[in-house]
Amino acid sequence: MKLAEALQQRADLNIKISELRHRLSFNLVVQEGEKPAEDPKDLINELNSSFEQLEQLIKKINLTNCNTLVDGKSLTEWIAEKDCLRTRIDAYRDIVSKASNLCGRMTRTEIKYLPTVDARDIQKTVDTLSAKLRKVDNLIQQTNWSTDI
Repeated sequence: MKLAEALQQRADLNIKISELRHRLSFNLVVQEGEKPAEDPKDLINELNSSFEQLEQLIKKINLTNCNTLVDGKSLTEWIAEKDCLRTRIDAYRDIVSKASNLCGRMTRTEIKYLPTVDARDIQKTVDTLSAKLRKVDNLIQQTNWSTDI
């Protein structure tokens, strides 16, 4: 199995667990004299089995990420770089948005607001970081589809 397939399977298991929890919540309490639509014990057993599968899969994914080297870095390091780039880009986009949002004055007596940073320069940084993020993400995706777990 390729790493990308394992990641898809992990996502599917997370959805299944969420659905099982939802189904379970509807079958935990019933009106006196009624039976639940599904047996809660069976749902709990299926939930536990899904958690065990998920745990084993996460362990395999994490070990693969740690042991897979690409351009001198582990896949775990690339993922950390990607996550930080994404967070950094979001922060800079907030700065650009706030520095660009200058409210127009309706009258001369209203207070005039001026930006304290150059939004264009920061937008250039966002563009550069976004390009780097795309390259890192492409590298990770390519590795995910070529690496066996």
